[in-house]
Amino acid sequence: MSVNVEQKKTGLEDIRLYIKQVLDLIEKENITEEEAQWVTRETVDGFREYVNPGFLEYRKTVTKDQQFAAVEWSDSGSCFTDVTGKKYIDCLGGFGIYNVGHRNPKVIKAVKDQLNRQALHSQDLLDPLRAMLAKILAHITPGDLKYAFFTNSGTESVEAALKLAKMYSDRSTIISTTKAFHGKSLGSLSGTAKGVFRKPFLPLVSGFRHIPFGDIDMMRKTFETCALVGEDVGAVILEPIQGEGGINIPPEGYLKQVRELCDEYDAILIFDEVQTGMGRTGKMFAAELFDVVPDIICLAKAFGGGVMPAGAVVAKEKVFKNWFKDPFVHTTTFGGNPIACAAAIATIDILLEEKLPERAAEVGEYFINGLREAAKGHEDKVLDIRGKGLMIGVEFHKDEIGYEVSKGMFDNGVLVAGTLVNSKTIRIEPPLTISYEEVDTVIQTFKKVLETVKVQ
Repeated sequence: MSVNVEQKKTGLEDIRLYIKQVLDLIEKENITEEEAQWVTRETVDGFREYVNPGFLEYRKTVTKDQQFAAVEWSDSGSCFTDVTGKKYIDCLGGFGIYNVGHRNPKVIKAVKDQLNRQALHSQDLLDPLRAMLAKILAHITPGDLKYAFFTNSGTESVEAALKLAKMYSDRSTIISTTKAFHGKSLGSLSGTAKGVFRKPFLPLVSGFRHIPFGDIDMMRKTFETCALVGEDVGAVILEPIQGEGGINIPPEGYLKQVRELCDEYDAILIFDEVQTGMGRTGKMFAAELFDVVPDIICLAKAFGGGVMPAGAVVAKEKVFKNWFKDPFVHTTTFGGNPIACAAAIATIDILLEEKLPERAAEVGEYFINGLREAAKGHEDKVLDIRGKGLMIGVEFHKDEIGYEVSKGMFDNGVLVAGTLVNSKTIRIEPPLTISYEEVDTVIQTFKKVLETVKVQ
């Protein structure tokens, strides 16, 4: 039912009662079965009428008649619980935001403590936590990365990185790669490679060239050709391991060779570590896996500890200094706000204290080996299982197989990434705190579901 102007005028009292009902629900730790049914109905109807009905068409959590949907309600550790009380092991992890677990108590405490004093900054005085977080990042990021600019999301981090690269020189050519994902705002979307995201918004920001990921010969030829025609390369943007593209690991030596090319041509190397950063791949940053120091690193997702939306770009002084003269050339109202900074500082403390990057490497190896063992005898369904740390991809021969596997796992209490439109490779990105017992459960569920899926 659409809302017309007259309904809006006469329905304000009704909507106030509705708001009170919602706020009362938020306040409750536990809800009744009747309340759970109401929440489910309101959620499905709300998505259909006011959010986007398209979400109901492909989610594995929604039945064909759209009368039932799994509606998440609470979370803790490596799991979340739906509104009916069913518990799921979270191996999607919000596409990698819960590195320190769902609602980690230390992150929650830091945010609450900061909220008790100040939520947002005045925008005029110097805010202390931004300075302190920047200092921490300068010490934990690779090489001579030093200055930080804070954002609210990954796509904002990429936008800031692209602006920094453009101000470094007067060059407008930026190289990205096929299967890359860097975000969906217009600048970051220009670096993203997926046609279905790009085509409705063409033309995008000019100067971007996409070449095959992992092809160093093509990268070198592109640098040479651009120089010959007077369109010199200003920057290269890469995910050290491609996430959305299917957990694609670069060939041996590729990233070092790209670094050498950028040095030779005085181009800026940007690592988009929005998904790979904060311990996900077995190192604090994936750059360390490949022993490469970029000129700019982009962070987000897990940066806010799974509690606050938060991101950052950290850059070398030679790049960042162009913003010294006018710090207002690129700004954001909410980026680097006190509660986001508190969450990020607590997150880094947990990652270091509990050695979660190292744990990701160990548990990830165990996980991958277990998945490969479970897939034996199903080579007609599973094409490859690969990954680094707890960033794991399971590639199937067809989208349809991947969707059936991901849906079957969901029905058995395990959430992995896989939708009707993108399931050839499903991503497994659980919290880095996931227990070995939970890993075993996921592996056993994977094996059980594989045995039931039929190849068409």
